[in-house]
Formats: sequence, C-alpha cells, structure tokens
Amino acid sequence: MGGLLMASRSRLRFYTLLLFLTCPADALADRLRITSNPPGATVEIDGVAMGATPFEKEYPGGYFHKTRTSFGARLEHPMVARISLAGYTTKDVILTEGPMEWVSLYGRSHGDYWLLKSSHFQVDLQPVTETFTGEISAEFSGASVDLRPELSREELIRRSKPAVVCLKGLGKMGSGFFVTGTGVIATNAHVAWGQESLLALLPGGQQLDGKVVYIDEDLDIALVKVNPSAVSAEFPHLKLADVHSVRQGESVIAIGNPGDGLLFSVTRGIVNAIGKSSLNGPGTWVQTDAIINPGNSGGPLINTRGEVIGINTLKIIKPGVHGIAFALSSSDLLDVLHRFYPDVSASTTERVSAVRPAAAEEPEADEPAIPAPEASSGAGTIIISSVPDGAEIFLDEKFHGNTPATLRLPTGSHAIVLKFPGRADWKRTLEVLKSSKVTLRATLDRAP
Repeated sequence: MGGLLMASRSRLRFYTLLLFLTCPADALADRLRITSNPPGATVEIDGVAMGATPFEKEYPGGYFHKTRTSFGARLEHPMVARISLAGYTTKDVILTEGPMEWVSLYGRSHGDYWLLKSSHFQVDLQPVTETFTGEISAEFSGASVDLRPELSREELIRRSKPAVVCLKGLGKMGSGFFVTGTGVIATNAHVAWGQESLLALLPGGQQLDGKVVYIDEDLDIALVKVNPSAVSAEFPHLKLADVHSVRQGESVIAIGNPGDGLLFSVTRGIVNAIGKSSLNGPGTWVQTDAIINPGNSGGPLINTRGEVIGINTLKIIKPGVHGIAFALSSSDLLDVLHRFYPDVSASTTERVSAVRPAAAEEPEADEPAIPAPEASSGAGTIIISSVPDGAEIFLDEKFHGNTPATLRLPTGSHAIVLKFPGRADWKRTLEVLKSSKVTLRATLDRAP
C-alpha cells in the first residue's frame, strides 16, 4: 500500500512538471494594468520609468499559476509603482504583498515569494493646489537672530511638542512634524518609502490616517497629508529657520519617538557643526550631540527660539564613537516646500509667510517670466530648475532659454525637453491648467 502511494505521488509530480513545461509561456503570464485619473501620468516601477497611463505589462506566472502572479527570490522587497503627473500630487502604490513562505507538500521550505495584489490598479491623482494648502511660517537669515527671543527649555517643549507626530506604517515607526495648519507633515523619506499611507499619532492620543503625498529619496525628505477636517481647529505647526541663522554651539532639542513606550520624548544638546557631507548624502547637515535613535527619524531639531533647524535623520553607530548625530537642514526642507509653495525659498532674505493657493499668480521678482507663444491671461506658470543649472529648455521643440527660468504657457499639453552637454535629455509632457503654477526640478543623469 505504501509503495502504491509513493508511486502515485511520483506520477503526480511528473505530470505536474510536464504540464508546466509544455504550457505556452503566455498562458502562465498575467497582465498588470495601471490606469489613472487623469490619464497620461508617468509610471515608474521600483525607480525605473516604464511608460505612461494607461499602462500594461505582462509578468510571468512565476512558480505557481494561481489567480495572482507570484514572484520568487528575484523580488527582495515590495514592488512599488510611482505615478506622477505635472500639476498633481505624486502617488506611490504598493503592487505586491508578502513575503510568504513557499512550503512543499512534504513541509520543506523553498524560500519566500510575493503576490501581486491585483491585476488592475486605478489611481486617482489629486491636484497639487488641493493637497498643499495652508501657510508655511519661516524665519530667514535677513531677520536678526539677536532680536528673536529665546525660550526657557520648559516653554520651548510646551510650545513645540503639540506639533510633533508619531508615524506608523507596515513594520516601520518614525517621527514627523506639522509644517502647516492644514495637515502637511514633514518627515524622512526612509520613514515613508514603500508606504501608501501612514498612521499619524498626535500627542493628545488622536490617531489620523495620513497619505504619503511626496517623496524625495535623494534628500531623504517626505511629505504626508492628514485630513484637516478630522480636527475642529488648525493643527499646531512649527516655524522653519534658514540654516544660515544656525550658530555653532547653540542649544537645541530633538523631539521624537524612539519606541512604542517612549513616545514624544525629548533630548537636548548643541550644534556641533554645519556643512556638507559626502558621507551623509546631498544637502546641508547639522551635526548635534542630542541623542537621536531610529524612531526619532523625521522629527524636528529645534533651536531655543522654537524654530526647526533640521530633520533628525541619522547617527553614527561605530565602536568607540558616541554622540554624533545628524539632522538634514531646514533649508533643504524649504527647498522641497518651495516646489509646492512658490513664495517660500531658502534663498530668500526676508521674513515670509507663504500661503497656497496664492492670491496672485505672478512670477518671483528675481525670476522674470518668459511668455511662451500664444500665452494669454488664462495661461499657467511653470518654474523650471535643473541639476546642473544652465540646461537648455526646449518647449514644443522651440528653444526658450536656460534653467532656472519661469515660463508662462497657454493651457493644454506641452512637451518640455531639457538638454545639457554630457547628460541624458530630460523629457516630460505637461498638461497646463488655467492659472495654474507648477514647479519642476529636473536632475539630468550622465549620458551612458
């Protein structure tokens, strides 16, 4: 009887393998489809540009031909699609779920696999003007530091702590802080990466759903938006300081969440140094000896005037090295916010309170607008910058100067190409809406 059972199992494995080998490849493939409203959005999967919506791609059935495509060892993390369209908030969509353990009929483990959540993903994009509303408060270097009063440590914590949040995602926990009263939260990209949404826990115990609305992986900055209608009043938010006002040796505090049982804890220290660091990545960094642990990532580093001077980002973990931590400067955060709140810029030398939507859609004084052909009073404004500066701008195949520049474009679809010697062309198709204002920052990669 036992021999007969073993023979039956052997035949079953043989016919299963034969069916798999003789089955046409396309029979084991599933078609992934991504659509968006509005259509025409760029689709990037795991950082690689794949096309535009409506987007379709066939994936092999993997190790099992089930109702959903499976991925084996070749997939080491969740597959994420980034959907972006000029004038709309970029969305990251997690395409897979897992890892799941692949166990044979005999109980042997053959590794992990991931499953596509669905064969069709519909993404509704929200206009930037509906997402990034409210007021940004910033104190720039033109205002005398000596004229801004310092607060006692107790008063500093009392005023600052209500604006700090604990952010929780799938297997992640970090910190963040409100930069507007309408629910825009700043944090680190490594806290939000791979998450469509995060749970925001407020100091008072209230829990709100937050949508990840922007990620800059290079600068390690992300923006999260919670619904302002969830509270009866505006969210308390922190003022941002330009890094040029930061002084070596000045006292600072860091507020964050180093663990579930240590929410909204406060550490103190001084500013040890300010500057660039090839070890930490792009941007300007504030070195501090205030204790920063992993759950503090994304929280604010605050000076004695109650102003954020940096986003707590990392610390050095090395035998014999203690008390060396780094915060990404608030000026880098201001540069990111400038993309959505054009009246705010880290290079500005005056006190600014910026509101979006703006009452007037005039270009910045130091960046004269260049009218495009047939631009009218119903045109939109496009602010273009690039890394490196000086890239040639081609609008609908016609030359329009070099970056940085501000263009007024007629409503409708426009093809924009940036060119720079030794760099790959940067191409985008923009849909310009009446009286809209969009900021584009292009990074031109080195030509292969």
